[in-house]
Amino acid sequence: MIQRRFVIAGLACCLAIVSVDAGNFLVPQQPANAQSSTNKNVIVAMTTSIEDSGLLDDLVPAFQKKTGYILKKVAVGTGQALALAEKGEVDALFVNSPKAERKVLQSGAVINRHLVMHNDFVIVGPANPDKAKIRGKKNAVEALSLIAKNQALFVSRGDDSGTNKLEKDLWQEAKITPAGNWYQQTGSGMAKTLQIANQKLGYTLVDRATYIFQKKNISSLQVLVEGDRKLLNLYHVLEVNSQKFPKVNSAGAKAFINFVLSSEGQKIIAAHGKKEFREPLFIVDAGKTEKDYGF
Repeated sequence: MIQRRFVIAGLACCLAIVSVDAGNFLVPQQPANAQSSTNKNVIVAMTTSIEDSGLLDDLVPAFQKKTGYILKKVAVGTGQALALAEKGEVDALFVNSPKAERKVLQSGAVINRHLVMHNDFVIVGPANPDKAKIRGKKNAVEALSLIAKNQALFVSRGDDSGTNKLEKDLWQEAKITPAGNWYQQTGSGMAKTLQIANQKLGYTLVDRATYIFQKKNISSLQVLVEGDRKLLNLYHVLEVNSQKFPKVNSAGAKAFINFVLSSEGQKIIAAHGKKEFREPLFIVDAGKTEKDYGF
């Protein structure tokens, strides 16, 4: 179980909850209880793609400077992040598996779910040879079917992440149960999985931000399949319910959620990648919902 650190009693003053200016979709600020008001640490479980895309390098220092909180990240697959929330072992989530998130939201373990940003998933692989002949395909299910038909190596994260959950849904839609030597699971995050696919000249499913950020290290892999609506990648923040888990730092969770939704947080996210890659790695979505994208 994740260890929580509490600031010793006797601090001269409590942390101030920062007000932000992103609009009425922000989480309402509430008076913190005695426990959370003296806790500078806010534990956020997040999908590994947020870390592997380099976004935290820009986001975390600004958040800590603005709020006075210290962000303790737990970078895991979305499935593991949601499991931690269901045990009350983290304060907030930053994840990318809408269907799984909604189930935990309905259970009451998390509250205050907000869309922050999006990008998309792509299928990458070796362009020469493209054994499965998927280059230029617009249908992800068709592409996976061709990979399976040709027994071309596919490297899966196999870690119950949002990426892995989407991959499983696509295989199910293709009516294929992937197995055999051609299908390998790493049990690792996106960056490591990309490295393995690059070494073995295999295909894999990856979020575009991580692919772009890691591209210099994976020269054998190119984007072969993109543009399918099924590959939209939505990221939400959620607060773990302090009514159900009293040890949760509710004030810290609210401060984090409000920061990434604020104009300052959204500007940081929107700018990430532009200088180095000449394109943003994420599109900001504060104030929008899944309905804006047809879900």
